[in-house]
Amino acid sequence: MPTLKIIVASTRPTRIGRSIGDWVDAHAVRHGGFDVELLDLAEVGLPFLDEPEDATTGRYVHRHTKLWSAAIDAADAFVFVMPEYNYCFNAPLKNALDFLYSEWAHKPVGFVSYGGMSGGMRAVEMIKPVVVKLRMVPAGNAVTIFRRTMLDAEGRVTAHDELAAAADGMLDELGRLTEALSTMRVPA
Repeated sequence: MPTLKIIVASTRPTRIGRSIGDWVDAHAVRHGGFDVELLDLAEVGLPFLDEPEDATTGRYVHRHTKLWSAAIDAADAFVFVMPEYNYCFNAPLKNALDFLYSEWAHKPVGFVSYGGMSGGMRAVEMIKPVVVKLRMVPAGNAVTIFRRTMLDAEGRVTAHDELAAAADGMLDELGRLTEALSTMRVPA
């Protein structure tokens, strides 16, 4: 079974991202199409990019980068659980992406975004050129969470049926993309 890594992007101490990430994790396990692992950037604790060489070389000197590389390399697909900050995705997610290069390649990525009026949709549109540059394939289906109407006061998901259907569509598409892209990840 392919491996799906769910990456919780927010590192803010008062964030709701982990609660949403836990919901995505549980839903993906119930979906049954992937072996699922949640990676929380707040727990991963990457510093601001500190590798002396460009990520395209794959020559990493720091232990945190080597661990991050191994975690990402082991994945077949990703879901980014991401907030929208100032019409964009957040800096910790961009930093996590920039640490690596080839580990991301030829793998699909789905998005679970959250925010106020836009539900994080602007952040998703802003990150797509970045993931495409890393040779990832963004899923067309996504999950959009409007904070005021789909979360309770503690940041727990409340719009279960609507969001579950969106998550199923995204996970189904990630499954198809994972299968289609798998031959591109086989060493020549």
